[in-house]
This record gives sequence, structure tokens and C-alpha cells, in this order.
Amino acid sequence: PIQPPGRHQPRVHPSLLEEPGGRGRQRAPQSVPQGLQISVGFQELSLADRGRRRRDFNDVGVNTRQAIEHVQESKTGTSGVMIKLSTNYFRLTSRPQWALYQYHVGYSPEMEARRLRSALLFQHEELIGKTHAFDGSILFLPKKLVNKVTEVFSRTRNGEDVKITITLTNELPPSSPTCLQFYNIIFRRLLKMLNLQQIGRNYYNPNDPISIPNHRLMVWPGFTSSILQYEESIMLCVDVSHKVLRSETVLDFMYSLYYQVEEQRFRDTCAKELIGLIVLTKYNNKTYRVDDIDWDANPQCTFRKSDGSEISYVDYYKRQYNQEITDLNQPVLISQCRRKGGNMMPGPVVLIPELCFLTGLTEKMRNDFNMMKDLAIHTRLPPEQRQREIGRLVEYIRKDDNVQKELRDWGLSFDSNLLSFKGRVVQGEKILQSGNMFDYNPQFGDWSKETRGTPLICAKPLDNWLLIYTRRNYDTANTLLQNLFKVTPAMGIKMNKATMIEVDDRTEAYLRGLQQSITSDTNIVVCVLSSTRKDKYDAIKKYLCTDCPVPSQCVVARTLSKPQTAMAIATKIALQMNCKMGGELWSVEIPLKQVMVVGIDCYHDTLSGKQSIAGFVSSLNQTMTRWFSRCVVQSRGQELVDGLKACLQTALRDWFKWNKYLPSRIIVYRDGVGDGQLYTLVNYEVPQFLDCLKSVGKDYNPRLTVIVVKKRVNTRFFAESVGSLKNPPPGTVVDVEVTRPEWYDFYIVSQAVRNGCVAPTHYNVIYDTSKLKPDHIQRLTYKLCHMYYNWSGVIRVPAPCQYAHKLAFLVGQSIHREPNLLLSDRLYYL
Repeated sequence: PIQPPGRHQPRVHPSLLEEPGGRGRQRAPQSVPQGLQISVGFQELSLADRGRRRRDFNDVGVNTRQAIEHVQESKTGTSGVMIKLSTNYFRLTSRPQWALYQYHVGYSPEMEARRLRSALLFQHEELIGKTHAFDGSILFLPKKLVNKVTEVFSRTRNGEDVKITITLTNELPPSSPTCLQFYNIIFRRLLKMLNLQQIGRNYYNPNDPISIPNHRLMVWPGFTSSILQYEESIMLCVDVSHKVLRSETVLDFMYSLYYQVEEQRFRDTCAKELIGLIVLTKYNNKTYRVDDIDWDANPQCTFRKSDGSEISYVDYYKRQYNQEITDLNQPVLISQCRRKGGNMMPGPVVLIPELCFLTGLTEKMRNDFNMMKDLAIHTRLPPEQRQREIGRLVEYIRKDDNVQKELRDWGLSFDSNLLSFKGRVVQGEKILQSGNMFDYNPQFGDWSKETRGTPLICAKPLDNWLLIYTRRNYDTANTLLQNLFKVTPAMGIKMNKATMIEVDDRTEAYLRGLQQSITSDTNIVVCVLSSTRKDKYDAIKKYLCTDCPVPSQCVVARTLSKPQTAMAIATKIALQMNCKMGGELWSVEIPLKQVMVVGIDCYHDTLSGKQSIAGFVSSLNQTMTRWFSRCVVQSRGQELVDGLKACLQTALRDWFKWNKYLPSRIIVYRDGVGDGQLYTLVNYEVPQFLDCLKSVGKDYNPRLTVIVVKKRVNTRFFAESVGSLKNPPPGTVVDVEVTRPEWYDFYIVSQAVRNGCVAPTHYNVIYDTSKLKPDHIQRLTYKLCHMYYNWSGVIRVPAPCQYAHKLAFLVGQSIHREPNLLLSDRLYYL
């Protein structure tokens, strides 16, 4: 077979190998780079380290409500119509009445391998008992050992004596927050007892796969779970999860790519496609992130085992997993080790492409309508089916004798019915456009029909604009031009004929055409592209956003080729062009005055030196129809907020230019906050914002509200109606039962979905001196979900968050540097 280019002579790779026998690791010789640790597939004996990570995952212990005076007594709103809801939560009906004893376990000599540490400790099960949880360093027991410090001795396989010191560090009552961590450990153990396989944070059933053969996909059904203290009680949240696996290996993918691209571009293209992807090794059901490709290594290379002997990867996988490696010249993949349970595993993990299966979907797959439709049948479950799947897990737990015994041993039990309570549906919004007011049906979430034929609030004229196309797309470009002439008069857009520029279908030709044709009077550039090639799109956007700041609109010729949708697409393009030139489309009523709304979202650019990019978008006027946009591009390790401070100062200057005064209230919607980052946000970012406001002037002291926006939540709500479950309507607000007592938080279901279950968005007010009522914050948040100009409907997050996301995504994907500030008062990134 044709080999992907590379040097194929076997070469010894030093290795820091944690062997299946668990006899520790051997340090590589100092003369060679410390390096490679092979992917080894033993299952974890304990899940306690996962429990500790889950504690970070849920940001337990960050109490922000105590500092917000006006919600001390109550954080619930009152407006709206009551609605009966159920949710995917189960109450913990009984809790242990005993204390939980926490011990630190030390080893002499020190043992790094967690599996070995566990095996040595469990030689003394008669001492610690069968009911225990251990993560390699912390041991939880339901009983107290006789002595505060207990010393025992164990022996390794090679006869080495190890002293184990078990020291009591904490005695935790059942109400302790650490017990929450512990309940999660126990529940994950139950899932493991049900033969579910852990992949990442969730558990899946590989014995019940769903095959989608026509797309070479397989779906493993599974569950995600967490146990936390909510308003009234401790509850278990269970949701359905699906792991999408592709039946092609990484090696299959590499060969397929090799035949598609030029040989000299193969390695670079391969790296761009594979680095950052998550792969699954089926021999041990573990997932890894691909961080690099070592083209100089192959499966015939050897590594040193802990006993000093050397073995090739081919022989290792044959002996350990009975896996045959057929292609001996393939390169190897490198995955950097992540911190586990406080111990940093030395060296990266080496993976063999032939044994790694791709997971998730590529952009090309996501754009394949038929494939996504077939996949959605199995993954986008409607409310009743979702409830049945969750009920199946509860039934498995109830009927499994071993699981029930484990629960009894720990003194735990869960309610078998979904939690029910009452939420509220707030009043629908009216859409305002040029003095007209429109009602619409929020269940459909789209008002394009109602507003058709009505002039826009602010229509920017197309006096001097360019239309660039290739020779074979001349007819398509001309049709677009004629359709724009038809749809723009009703919008109030005055349009002159475009300057038509024909170019070769090469990136350089497009750039040369732009350089020669753009003048200081150019309103906007429209490029008709013959394909979705990213490099061409990126080059055009980079030039027009940084070197020559002009708003631009790129459209693929195929999109314009369907006669039945041509007018609708021309309408959409005209609206986008108007926004990009600084126009305004519609608004909703905003009763609050002198308020500036800010949206912040982050994107991590893995291709450009792992930069962090923050999109910062703020309103410029009372009606929140004009926006200031700026981006912060910072290298890895730099604090993002230092750049955000400069953004806020510039935004306030621009606000002052527009309004001739400064805002009295600033409301920040902070998206892009990862799990476990809440503490940093509260203790670092918020003080920086306050410092920035102080620097504006001594007498300037606006009221500041900072709200964390979280889309990735496992909470689902179901509306109960006449014996069946449906999606709750847009405008549903939940601020009781499933919110957290230490936070000023709420959920809003703002959008409607046609298929599956609607996902609510979680809002957590972490800082607030505005003293606005919860009702007012909730209503404003819902109103802002109507103000995103790229969709004539309600979206899942407030418009400034979505604008910030679009900006950060454009910069991270295509531009890789800060756009020109001359574009900052326009939505050029839509």
C-alpha cells in the first residue's frame, strides 16, 4: 500500500511505562528526552478521584449570594403564569446517620501508580472493611479505626516491603459538603456495577449499541449524573447521554486524506484535521485527546518496561490486549497526560492510529443534513422518551441486588419518581420595527413573516459596493444581484448596482481583486465562493478585517443555486449586509434606562499557539440595537481579564460619544466560563471590572451586575399536560427547587425546538449592586434573547453573548489576530 510519507526505520523510544502489573515506573536514561508512556488499559479500582473533579465541576463551595443583600430573603420572581413542571431530578430520601471518616494514606517508599497503591492497601481489607472508597491518597470509611494513626505493611509482587500509614484527617457529619463528593463516588460505583463503561465524565453501555451503517456511525447510549445540595434537599440529577463513534480508525482517516491532498501538504493537513480530536481506544474503552503526531516513530519502535527489558509496541499490544497491528509503518499519535487525582503522570501517552477510533462529528458531517437527521432520531429524544430512558436507569438500580446491597451498606436511597414543582411563564415580547408593533407565536420563535415588507429601524444605503465572483459563477452572482434589487426596497434599503469583479478561482486572485478595487467609499464587499474551502475564506476575512477594514459577506455559490429558496436567501443576505454596515433591524421594549449591557465569550485557538480569544460586545444605545465589539487575543497563560479591562474602558468612551453621558448601570453577561472556574471569576475578574470603573473618574460609580451564563447543563424540564410530557414554552423561568441555595441563580427556557428536548440556560448572578428585583433581571435577560440579528427569532442566550461568541469564533478560526478597531461599531462578524 502507499504509505503516508515519513521515515520508517524502527527507532527506540524511551518510555515511562505504567505496566498492567502495576510495579511502578522506571526513569528513562538522562541522555535521551524523557518521553513516552504507552496507553495502558486497566480499569480504575476506585472512582474517588472523579468525585473530587466533580466537586470542581459543580463549583461547590463558592457562595456568592451571601454578598448580595437584596436577595438574602428571597431570590424568586413573581411575574408570569404558573406552569406545572417535572425535571430529571430525584430526591435523596435517606442519608447515612453515621459520620464519614476521612483518612490520608501515605506510602514508604513512595508509590506513584494509583492501581498499585490501591492493591497494596486492599491487602488489609479485614482492617478497613469492604465498605470503603479510595482514590489513591484519600480513604473514606463509614467506621472509625481504633488508632488515629495506623501503620501496616504490604508486599509488592517483586518482594519489596512497603509501609502504609493511615492517618485520620477529618470526621464529617452527614450534612458536610464533602459528603456530596462522597455520594457522587458511590453513585458512580453503582453505574460501574451495572456494567456501564466510563468514558470521560459519563457512563455508557457498549453492549446496547445503536448502529447507523449508511453513515458508518455507532451510538452508545449512556447517562450523566451528579448529586448536589439544591434549595430544599440533596438530589440526584440524571440525564441521557450519547457517545457517537465512527467506525473508521484514525489510520483509515489518514489514508483517505492522503489520497485527497497533495503529498507535500499531507502532514500539515493531517495535523490540522487530527490535533484536538478525541479518540477512543476500544481495547480499554478510554478516550484521549490527540495533541501531536510523531512521524518519525512507528509500531516497530520499542520502549523500556519498568523491569528494564524492551518491547515493541506491536508485541506489547499483542500480549496485553490481543490486538494485531497490521500496518507497521504508520506514525504514532501523542496525547499529553492530564492531571489525575493530584498526581501528574510523567510523559505523554503513545497511541497507535490503527487502534484508535474517531469520536464525535466533523464539520463536514454536521453540514450533512441527511446524516444529522438520521442521527437525531436516536440522540434527540422527545420529553416522554427521555423520561423513559432515565426511568430505565432507575429501574436497573432498583432491580439489581448487588447495587441495592451497596446502597444499604452506605445507608442511601433515592426517590423513584421525577421531581415535580411549579415554574412560571413570563409574558411574551412584542417586536418593534419602524413604529410598528408585532405579536408572534413564541412556540415557533420566528417573526420573519410578521415583519416582512416593513422598513428596518435603520437601513444603510448600498451606494458603493463590490460583488466578486469567478467566471463560472457569473450567472449565480447576477441572479443574487437581481434578487437583492427585489427584496431591498421593502426594507427601506436604497441600493445602487454593484461594481462587478470577475476573478480566477484562486485565493491570490480574490485578494488581488480586493486590493485593486476597494476605495475609501466602499460600503461592503460580497464574495461569491465556488466552494467551502476554509483557507480561501480565512484569507479573505483576514484581509478585510485587519489589513483593509471593510465589512464583508461571503456566500457559497451552491447556496444561491436553488430557485425555490433564492428570494429567502437574498432577504437573509440583505439583512446581514445591513447589520454589517451598522444598520438596525428590530427591537423590543427595554424599560431600563441608562443601562449598558455587555456580553463576553471565550474561544481557545488551538492552531495559533493555543491562544485564548475573548469576544467583548457592549450596547451603545438605549434600545440596544447598536453594539460595540472588540476582541482580546492573548497567548496561553496570560490572564484574559487584563485585556477585557481595556475593552470596557473603550466601550465606555464609545457609549459617551453616542449618549453624551455614562451609563448608570452596567450588566455583564459572562459566557465561556468552564467548570470549576467560578472561584477565579469571582475573586479575579469582578475586582478587575470594579478597578476599571474606578479609573474612569472619581465621581463615576455605576451599579454593576455580573451574570455567568451556562449553556452546558444537564437539567431538563418537562411541562405536564393531560397525562403527557411536552417541552415547556419559551419564556419559562425556574428559580425554585433545582437552583442552589448559595447562589442567586435561575433557569430560562427562551427558545423553542422542533425535535428533542429543549435545553434551558442557567444564569448565576455572582455580583450585583444594582438592587434590581429578580423579576427585572429575568425579564431583561429574556428580552435580550430576542435581539440577535442573525435569526428572526428567540435564541438560547442573550444577544450580546451570541455576538461575542461569533466574534471570538471568527478570530479564532480565521483571523488569529485582533481585528481593526475601525470596524468596532458594526456587527461585521455575523
